[in-house]
This record gives sequence, C-alpha cells and structure tokens, in this order.
Amino acid sequence: MTSQTVAPPSIWRRFWQRPPYLRAPVADTDLAPALTPGRRVWLRFKQHRLGYWSLIIFTSLYLLSLGGELISNDKPLLIYFQQHWYFPLFEDYPEAVFGGQLPIHADYNDPFIREQLAQPGNFALYPLNPYYYDTLNYFSNAVHYPGSPTAENLLGTDIAGYDIIARLLYGFRVSVTFGLALTFIGTVLGVLIGAVQGYFAGKIDLFTQRLIEVWGSLPELYLLIIFASIFEPSLILLCVLLSLFGWIYLSDFVRAEFLRNRQLEYVKAARAMGLSHAQIIWRHILPNSLTPVITFLPFRMSAAIMALASLDFLGLGVEAPAPSLGQLLLQGKENLDAWWIAVSAFGVLMLTLLLLTFMGEALRNALDTRIADKPLAENL
Repeated sequence: MTSQTVAPPSIWRRFWQRPPYLRAPVADTDLAPALTPGRRVWLRFKQHRLGYWSLIIFTSLYLLSLGGELISNDKPLLIYFQQHWYFPLFEDYPEAVFGGQLPIHADYNDPFIREQLAQPGNFALYPLNPYYYDTLNYFSNAVHYPGSPTAENLLGTDIAGYDIIARLLYGFRVSVTFGLALTFIGTVLGVLIGAVQGYFAGKIDLFTQRLIEVWGSLPELYLLIIFASIFEPSLILLCVLLSLFGWIYLSDFVRAEFLRNRQLEYVKAARAMGLSHAQIIWRHILPNSLTPVITFLPFRMSAAIMALASLDFLGLGVEAPAPSLGQLLLQGKENLDAWWIAVSAFGVLMLTLLLLTFMGEALRNALDTRIADKPLAENL
C-alpha cells in the first residue's frame, strides 16, 4: 500500500489558524454540548460572515460618529499659542486671545486667525474636516449654494452652505441614536404588555387585546401632523410619539410565546413551589420567550431610522440646522442638479439599512435551533 501524502497548509491558513498550544484538546463531538447557550448563539452568528462583518462595520462607524467632534469640527482640538495651551473644544475663546481686535468668539476658519496660529512657536491641531454640522464658512470661495465638491468641501455643500461630510457624520449619529432609543423603548413596552397578556390570559388578555386593537387603529401619521403643528418638532417629541405605537406588533409575538410557555411543566412546577407571578415571568418564562424579541431588534431599528428620515423628508421632523439624513434627501429632490447631496445622503442611509438587515438575518440564523452544533468547534 502506498501512503497518501497530505499537503502542508498554506501560509495564509497557517497565519490565521489558532496556534497548537492554544487549541483545546477536545474532540468536536464533545465540544458542542459543553457550550453555553449564549456561546453557541455567538458561534452561529460568526458563521454568518456577512452579518458578522456587518456588525463590526456598523459598530465601528457608530463609535466614530460618537467622536464626531474629533473628526469634523470648526474648532482646533488643541492650541499652543504664545506659551499657553488652549482647548477650544471645551471652552470658547475670544478673538483677542489670538491677536485679533474683537472680543467675539474666535472664528478658526478666519485666514487671520489661522495665520496667527501658524506663526513660529505656535501650534494648532485641527480635525480632519474643519467643519461642524452648522458651520458657515464666510471666507469660502464659493459664489452660490449648494456648492459642488471642491478641495475645501470634498462632498460639496447643501443649500445653506453647510458641509455635506459634517452633515452626514452627525446625521448618521443622530439617526442611529434615535433608532436605538426608539427600539429600546418599544421593546420594553412590547415585552411588558405582551408578557402580562400571555401569562394571565383570560379576561385580562381579552380586555387588553381589544384596547390594543383600538389604539392600533388610530392614524399615526395624522397624529404626528397634529402634534407637529402644535409643538416645536424635536427628537424627544418624535421619540415619544413613535414609541406610543412602536410596541404593538412586538407585544403580539411576546404574548404568543407566553401563551405557549405558560402551560409547560417547568412553569407548573414553579407555581407549585409557591413562586410569585413576577418571579415566574422574569426567571422562567421570559428567558425562553425572547427569541422573537431578539430576532426583530435589527429590523425594528431599521424601521425607526427609516421613520425618522421619512418624517424629516416630509418636513415633520427636526428643523434645520439640526443634522438629518431626511433633510439632505429633501434637498437632493429639490435640487436635482446638485447630485452630490442626494447621492451621498442616499448612500449613507442605504448602507446603514443594509448593515442592519444583514445583522438581522445572521441573528435569526443564530437563534435557529435546527442548526447543528458540531461545526461550531471550528470557530473556537
């Protein structure tokens, strides 16, 4: 018999493989049962490469947007002027401090101020993009707005002269933060109301379900128009109004899970042991009923971001100069010749929604118990 020779692993594979001294000496058949449920879900999620990398990219972009003042701002991050240190991000300094004549706040886009800070012995550290989302550069060479992309504004300016890059950066941060807040509030309300309905059932479930049907039949858009005409639109007001309706569909899924799980043996055993209703709901039924809740989180967040962009596009959202992707889309529709506005805003919005969609699909597959556990050992 001739023995078969096995080709050595490639350099790329050897580079990415876990070193032998870090590998656990456990067979694949023995490894999967030892995994905790959370670890098993995480490994299934990592197997969905598109969703896994979408999570990394989305998280990285959001963290960068949270530090937007360090990336795009009309103030230097640090100034050393005439043997003194200044921190413009945390304190406003008058122009006279840097050799000017007026006691007003210094405009760091002013060529005179920049010349003073560039003199020998002085130092100023500027962000990558020297514009805030509401910065008006009065010393720009642009003759009209919206301005096309130039060396000063790489993606151009909008109809008010605001830098598009800054508007996209801070608009992305506002949209994602709004989506997180709305998703959290809607999830808490939906889980709470659905759990009460499904656990107690009977007359409580019947009465609550009729109230939900009446409440869900209210015209949400008309209510938003009415409140927008009475109160000044703000992110807090929009979050409160949308939260009043955002929990309805989720409560139906939680209610169905509780109605199914309340009759299982471990719940009956908990009742026989004398545990309170709150303990049974929180410790026993809720952990086994969260699969639809977790699965829908990325999709609910996508819907919240799209709702904010739609309201801003219709003029029912926040007012300028607050950063908004919907406002940029509206400007792009009204100024078709300024293609850079619509293309950039649509690109950022679609990228955000696509990343969340891929994450939702990966999370749905990770929570699918029909997936075998044996291949999970390859990810360790």
